[in-house]
Amino acid sequence: MSSSDIFIGETIGTAILILLGGGVCAAVTLKASKARNAGWLAIAFGWGFAVMTAVYIAGPLSGAHLNPAVTVALAVKDGEWSNVPTYFAGELLGAMIGATLVWIAYYGQFQAHLTDREIVGGPGAQDTAAKSVEAQEKGAGPVLGIFSTGPEIRHTVQNLATEIIGTFVLLLAILTQGLNDAGNGLGVLGGLITALVVVSIGLSLGGPTGYAINPARDLGPRIVHALLPLPNKGGSDWSYAWIPVAGPLVGGALAAGFYNLAIA
Repeated sequence: MSSSDIFIGETIGTAILILLGGGVCAAVTLKASKARNAGWLAIAFGWGFAVMTAVYIAGPLSGAHLNPAVTVALAVKDGEWSNVPTYFAGELLGAMIGATLVWIAYYGQFQAHLTDREIVGGPGAQDTAAKSVEAQEKGAGPVLGIFSTGPEIRHTVQNLATEIIGTFVLLLAILTQGLNDAGNGLGVLGGLITALVVVSIGLSLGGPTGYAINPARDLGPRIVHALLPLPNKGGSDWSYAWIPVAGPLVGGALAAGFYNLAIA
């Protein structure tokens, strides 16, 4: 694969991943969305199908890493690091494009949600405002969860461990069952397997932190949240932002090391 194929494939694939994954979060969260309050099951399956779709689109071009943790794990497994910066660049750019497309697709719903007194506070909304005090104090705005992840209980060690464990499971599944014949990305059957593993991780391990398990998936949309002209959007919670970046990278590297020692 050429550097241009890698960059284009990862940009397109990660944009599709975030468009569909962030899209299901927007659909479940925002007022005036037909899917509002559909729940965690919808989110978990939405992200799983997003992974499958993105892998099938990007696979022929780049191997469909779509996740810096996957890129690091494959580099650790094979000892080949030359294309890592190209993968990282495409993944981050794609994630930002995907998040921007979610905003465009749900533009009216964002406006309605973020100008509703029951959501952002105001006369007659004291109860709702009181419930959101803790989140606001921590710097997480009312729609940040559409763009990036955040913990239900802020405990740095636990939150970091949760992301490491979830990503370890993801990468161990990919390394043992998901790779294409060349071993440099996800295969056709691997795309389906990985999608189902993502659903499983979401249902089983997603509760504490929202299961980023992908640094680009969290960082790119968080940057977009900080830049978009959203009314009453609140903060982007940068004090937490390093955990969904560091945790998945560590989890991916550990999975690859374990694979080389115990399985390969």
